[in-house]
Amino acid sequence: MVSTQKMPLYPVKTFETYAFVLSQSATGLPSGWEVRWSNSKNLPYFFNASAKESKWEPPAGSDAEELRKYIAQNFSPQTPAGKIRAAHLLVKHRESRRPSSWKEENITRSKEEARDILKGYEERIRDGEVGLGELATTESDCNSAKKRGDLGFFGKGEMQKEFEEATFALKPGEVSGIVETQSGLHLIERLD
Repeated sequence: MVSTQKMPLYPVKTFETYAFVLSQSATGLPSGWEVRWSNSKNLPYFFNASAKESKWEPPAGSDAEELRKYIAQNFSPQTPAGKIRAAHLLVKHRESRRPSSWKEENITRSKEEARDILKGYEERIRDGEVGLGELATTESDCNSAKKRGDLGFFGKGEMQKEFEEATFALKPGEVSGIVETQSGLHLIERLD
């Protein structure tokens, strides 16, 4: 579902001009890119019709703040009262509650090795090299990796205390530092 846009307040002579103005001013995306909504994943994605390319992470040259506003205004699903939505990237270690994952049957790394791995991921995310969701699909030890780390909506009392406190302290779009729980070590991104 792609939302319809209001015409700009100033005159434009051609559809191409309107599309350019819209793509640059409203969405924050580079020319040729548009935001679409995946009903199956309940997430926005980015599509370039001329290149026939789609991707989950914003294309290079995007204005992150404008894009965030545009998505929030046009695509964000209703947030249930008292609930938030988050994604995470989990790295387990041998002391984790269940030291196994969809990637590894028996996790033997130490907590410090897990922390070092997660620090590397955190640096890549903060540098803008990759988004948490994209990285979670291949690197997270949680089954939510199949959904880009998305845990869906949850309220207070539904997650481990440390995880919950860290997530509720974030603003939408923010990524936490390393959070330690019984499950392992996490990076958390608050989505809604």
